[in-house]
Amino acid sequence: MTAVVTSGKRRSTAVWATFALPGVAWLVAFFLVSVYAVMAVAFGSVDPLLRTTVPQWNPLQWDYAAMRNVLDRVFGGDLGHVFVRTGAFVGSALLGCIVVGYPVAYFVARKAHRHRGLLLVALVLPFWISYLMRMLAWANLLQPDGYVNRILSWLPFFDTHRTWLDGDWYTVVIGLVYGYVPFFILPLYATLERIDGRLIEAGRDLGASSFSTFVHVTLPLSIPGLMAASVITILPMCGDYYTNTYLSRGSPRTEMVGNQIDYFLRNSSQPQTGASLVLLLMAFLFVLMVYYLVITVRQQRAAER
Repeated sequence: MTAVVTSGKRRSTAVWATFALPGVAWLVAFFLVSVYAVMAVAFGSVDPLLRTTVPQWNPLQWDYAAMRNVLDRVFGGDLGHVFVRTGAFVGSALLGCIVVGYPVAYFVARKAHRHRGLLLVALVLPFWISYLMRMLAWANLLQPDGYVNRILSWLPFFDTHRTWLDGDWYTVVIGLVYGYVPFFILPLYATLERIDGRLIEAGRDLGASSFSTFVHVTLPLSIPGLMAASVITILPMCGDYYTNTYLSRGSPRTEMVGNQIDYFLRNSSQPQTGASLVLLLMAFLFVLMVYYLVITVRQQRAAER
């Protein structure tokens, strides 16, 4: 009997492994190979005459001079300010996503009831429109004669000639919040929607107020979803360069790492520097992902005890 059960488990594992094979092949072809291509450029050379990239595919012949130069510029040079600015922008935008997105996700998950489906459709609609098109629309809204200034002009203390697109940091942060808050809301909504309502009712039955029940029951149970939403939001934000380009007209005062990568890879004769920045940003994000996975595994093990 044991042999039959073991054989059945092996057969089931083989079947699911077969189903997983296309996905694994996809990852190998479009992720690992792409990363290796970036490494070949970062540790390669540039043709002295044509000023074009000469990737070095043999790891034994890689040249690490460009990477060392980038590290020197990041830790103590001009690129260090860009990384710090990117971290500040992303952190501020994440805080804005939490302030805006958490109440929305909570309302849709716990209070919307029969209107939940309609609200979910509204939350998904932004994914049907290109991020680039949404940034262009937002730039039009922020023009001196745009609707933002027209609406704010109703306030007596507002300057009707306010210019939003001259390289101000808060314009870029607002754009990041606007662009990525849907990525934040949906995974958080999924977590809040799965919270057992009986736990909330138990808190109320024990005499806790609505606010106290939220702080001591709902909020702690939503932490995994909050972390997942933060990771999903942070990852694309760190490589973003459209937002700065369209909402601050490419001002150097608001340049992020993505802008530097775009410049070095497309508009300069130093593609190794751009590829090295890609690898450095990937390493930083990899550390964040590892931290998130470790915390998630610890929380799962603690819940199982």
